[in-house]
Amino acid sequence: MLIAAPRGFCAGVDRAIEIVERSLERYGAPVYVRHEIVHNRFVVDSLRAKGAVFVDELDEVPEGVPVVFSAHGVPKSVPAEAERRQMIYVDATCPLVSKVHRQAERQIAAGRHILFIGHRGHPEVIGTFGQVDEGQMTLVETVEDVARLSFPNDAPLAFLTQTTLSVDETAQIIAALLARFPQVTAPKAEDICYATSNRQAAVKAIAPDAQLVLVIGAPNSSNSLRLVEVAERGGTPARLIQRGDEIQQSWLDGVTTLGLSAGASAPEELVREVIARLGEWRVVEERAVTTTVENMVFKLPRQLAD
Repeated sequence: MLIAAPRGFCAGVDRAIEIVERSLERYGAPVYVRHEIVHNRFVVDSLRAKGAVFVDELDEVPEGVPVVFSAHGVPKSVPAEAERRQMIYVDATCPLVSKVHRQAERQIAAGRHILFIGHRGHPEVIGTFGQVDEGQMTLVETVEDVARLSFPNDAPLAFLTQTTLSVDETAQIIAALLARFPQVTAPKAEDICYATSNRQAAVKAIAPDAQLVLVIGAPNSSNSLRLVEVAERGGTPARLIQRGDEIQQSWLDGVTTLGLSAGASAPEELVREVIARLGEWRVVEERAVTTTVENMVFKLPRQLAD
């Protein structure tokens, strides 16, 4: 078994989970969380068992009870509503997502229309669109979408991207944007986060030597889905699983070398669970394939830092 490294939790996910846990310590249960704190059912269920209550909207939060905003970021209207209602709230938005939000504000202030590369309906996309007024940002999902844009050739434009996209696909879309609108303003640094890029590079390193790649992650986790696509684009079949008990023994027919990775919201505990499950059918020889070492740490919000 070739085990990709890095894999699993990133600094933003570590921080978001710690924010919920520290909020429970600081305020006592229950602590409400708007949307899934991260896209992983195991993590959400573990926090629920400790006293977290997950809701869709602020209307579901009782008066006087703290609420945490998820790591994916929220529209400006959400904290504004929380302040209007004098709610106790803690923002667990990943700092790398917040960086994109600030970039969006700066580009609008500079008079540019934003072309945002991302996946429709993803919470991060909804949160980023919610940083600017309606009509100031256009979603671009594919190279074909670039061809359909109707802006004049000299229009003042800028592009930003969701942080959890495919590195290779996004590069193609950006190339198409630059060819169509040479004047488009690019972000100073890549918006796709370090963890997304690193996990995709690690899967690229293991996939050619494996007959099957398993990726541990949720079906609504963008970065996990991208890992499956990376393996498949390299010619290796891949499957997304949430838990070890989803693996079918028939998948291993003809497989002598298997690749394993985990999305940024999947804990290492699930990696060990998957290896134990495979060990029920085969003798497993583990080999870590390390493409980079991560040491990123993000500070906690001020109200929880002491």
